Amino acid sequence: MADPIVIWGAGAIGGTLGAFWAQAGHEVLLVDTVAEHVEACRTTGLRITGPVAEFTQVIPAVTPAELTGTYSRIVLAVKAQATAAAIPMLAPHLAPDGFVFSAQNGLNEIALSRALGADRVMGCFVNFGADWHGPGEILFGNRSAVVIGELDGITRPRTEAMFALAQKFEPDAILTDDIWSYLWGKMAYGAMLFATALNNDSMSANFADPARLPVWLALGREVVATALAHGVTPRGFGEFRPMAFAPGVPDAEGAAVVDWLRDFNAVGAKTHSGIWRDLAVRKRKTEADAQIGLVPGLAAEKGVPVPMMRRLCALIEDLETGRRNQSPETFAALLT
Repeated sequence: MADPIVIWGAGAIGGTLGAFWAQAGHEVLLVDTVAEHVEACRTTGLRITGPVAEFTQVIPAVTPAELTGTYSRIVLAVKAQATAAAIPMLAPHLAPDGFVFSAQNGLNEIALSRALGADRVMGCFVNFGADWHGPGEILFGNRSAVVIGELDGITRPRTEAMFALAQKFEPDAILTDDIWSYLWGKMAYGAMLFATALNNDSMSANFADPARLPVWLALGREVVATALAHGVTPRGFGEFRPMAFAPGVPDAEGAAVVDWLRDFNAVGAKTHSGIWRDLAVRKRKTEADAQIGLVPGLAAEKGVPVPMMRRLCALIEDLETGRRNQSPETFAALLT
């Protein structure tokens, strides 16, 4: 593939991927709506900081209005709630035989497939830790899983090419024939991360508190039960085993996974989730509606009760609208 790797959304995920690929010698074109960030990336360069790597890379970058031409691969890395708006903007720039590679959190592949066709979408599970700190600066806090796969499970030459590209960023990347299992597994973990954003404690401190264990168990069980009802057996990363929260599995197995999450999140420079950062630092809406907000509807389709997920979605909305503050009391409301 001779044309540039277009990355639509040059924030924490897209910017980190783009910087590493450009540093490795690949032609990259960043597309972002923040004009100041675009200008920094293409002039003084995108600065990657943190314990994993420290470097600055000048990368061609444009705003959506400045983009011209069509491309064979577009890496979509916008926040989940921006997917619907991004689709009609990027669609004219996708070549007839091209595809969108969803490097996002959530189940955005569903919306992308409906809009573009499932054969023009490739799935990706990303779990590395990164934060956008401002125009031209991203903190790369820790390495973690990257998994690539086609939505229909069939590996094609384009899949192998994207997998090879992913390995340039994460040498331990995985090529799978069941990407949905990883996306649902990340949803279980993601739901827990949304709950950690209800207060100001670090992710590790949240998982370390025994009094909060019922929340993690309930969220894990509800997401896993929904996935199983849709015919998907969730997979995780590291020692995060979503099936430890499956119906009938003893609490002790889920508790052991939570202990691992405590330790996993205790290392690296990223102490709080991007969700917490959206609320506490950037003062903006989170990905809740477009990410965990999908679960209650999907659960209802199969008759799966998800009361904890519904409460979590409502509390995040309260934080976004200013009806509540991030606090121990807001977290405690999950248990009432």
